[in-house]
Amino acid sequence: MRNNLKKEESQLDGIDARLIELLYDNARTPVTELARAVGMTAPSVNERLKRLEESGVISGYRVEVNPLVLGYSLMAIVRMRQLPGKMKALEAQIDSIAEIVECDKVTGDDCYIARLYLKDISQLDPILDSISELADTNTAIVKSTPVTRRLLI
Repeated sequence: MRNNLKKEESQLDGIDARLIELLYDNARTPVTELARAVGMTAPSVNERLKRLEESGVISGYRVEVNPLVLGYSLMAIVRMRQLPGKMKALEAQIDSIAEIVECDKVTGDDCYIARLYLKDISQLDPILDSISELADTNTAIVKSTPVTRRLLI
């Protein structure tokens, strides 16, 4: 398999890019519909998808859940700067907080930037309290998302 980053970058042609766009919009699009959209046969599209998967360009097919429908009306970004000697404990604590749906370890003044969803603001303080012995935090409530996660092709 060619999913090793040290290997050459995969080159996408227009058909590959279109297939990825279609699947990004709806990962459940049937192969026959994908084939029709790009003017190819279903077996040819299957072969292209297999090649894109084996090369690591397509790494999975996911369901996107709308947090609002589940009652999560607030999104917050928490920047964390670990206290000395607390990195492993902080990582474990971050991992244990179900409301944290994404977290990046970053360079700069902060060490981690986490995105979390809350049903209401009263949930925020207990989460921050559970982190406070391990890191200094800075929190922002997200008002809107002008750019959602987008396709990188």
